Amino acid sequence: MDFDDTPEEAEFRAEAAVWLKENGVPKQSDQSMATRRGDPKVVPRAREWNAKKFEGGFAGISLPKKYGGRGGTLLQQIIFNQEESNYAVPPNIFSISHGMAVPTLLTYATEEQKQELVPATLKGDEIWCQLFSEPGAGSDLAGLRTRSERCGDDWVINGQKIWTSGAHYADRAILVTRNDPEAAKHKGLTYFFLDMKTPGIDVRPIRQVSGYSGFNEVFLTDVRIPDSQRLGNVGEGWQVAITTLMNERVVSGDKPAPNFDEIFSLAQQLDTEEGPAIEDKAVRDRLAKWYIQTRGIELIRMRSMTAMSRGERPGPENSIGKLVASFKRQDIAQFGMDLMDMGGIMQESEASPMSGLFQNAYLESPGSRIAAGTDETMRNILAERVLKLPREPRADKDVPFNELKAGTVRSGD
Repeated sequence: MDFDDTPEEAEFRAEAAVWLKENGVPKQSDQSMATRRGDPKVVPRAREWNAKKFEGGFAGISLPKKYGGRGGTLLQQIIFNQEESNYAVPPNIFSISHGMAVPTLLTYATEEQKQELVPATLKGDEIWCQLFSEPGAGSDLAGLRTRSERCGDDWVINGQKIWTSGAHYADRAILVTRNDPEAAKHKGLTYFFLDMKTPGIDVRPIRQVSGYSGFNEVFLTDVRIPDSQRLGNVGEGWQVAITTLMNERVVSGDKPAPNFDEIFSLAQQLDTEEGPAIEDKAVRDRLAKWYIQTRGIELIRMRSMTAMSRGERPGPENSIGKLVASFKRQDIAQFGMDLMDMGGIMQESEASPMSGLFQNAYLESPGSRIAAGTDETMRNILAERVLKLPREPRADKDVPFNELKAGTVRSGD
């Protein structure tokens, strides 16, 4: 693939750069946007910035105009993301909304639902969360136990979800349930979307080691969902979930700060006992490693986006970006704190360089190695689907779900 801009792409990049210069705030002049992504205080700012992008034609760049998009290409979306990364924008609380919910809606929702939900989501009026993970399933999504039972034209949902990012401020959710416990693990699932204000939904924030609550446990008690809010056929929710998960891998490969730019900037600001940190050979060696990893992730994502622009579904190779990015962010956060020496223990944003970015990321980053698929799940996917290595034995294959015993299911399918 030729990574140079075509004349059309160069023209779009220039347009995006002009718009961002007129509407955005350069990173170096404002660190106040480094607020934690799960903090509800960021929601108004994030909605405001997203609405600006929508009005300027830069939200849903690759989506059809009739749904509020620009009608452009996925490569144009990448170009805008590259240009936007130079600005101090609010934390991205729309990754699930735009990167997972919208692609799933466009594939499975009715035309009326698309017209109602997609433009509102792209504008930022609708924030979505993902009700997938469960306490007893671990990283094995197909091991979920939340039940959906048909009741006339409605479905009644009972169960519990956990680690749900943004559920405490989300307007809507995508949801996978088990409708047939007598079917094999992957075959008895049904997929829905719902309003988070539906009676019977109880959201309980989980207090994290960093001192705030970015994700939640969600209890569903006799929650009624009309059948019109089902996505895909009854019992075929796994196929719908795969569409969501493959798009999630694309989004998850692009982790929040600190990234290479932030650790490079910190190394320029700080001194070690030997002099400026940026001139230390050991520091420069680490910086080079992270630059190579960052560039590698970018190229993998661009290859995936190119495939998507040809109408292909995101493939398992996106697990590479997710796996590498999770480790990289954790390493960068720890190294940044080491560079600060004793100042590395200060988490208060006013007293710490870059508003406590590295300290907060250090506490948050282990969770990114679980979210969107654990390290082990990513390695299984890469081994079996990319490298074509033999699959692990499966004791749960074709066994009715209600006959499975704890410990007999495996992840990565």
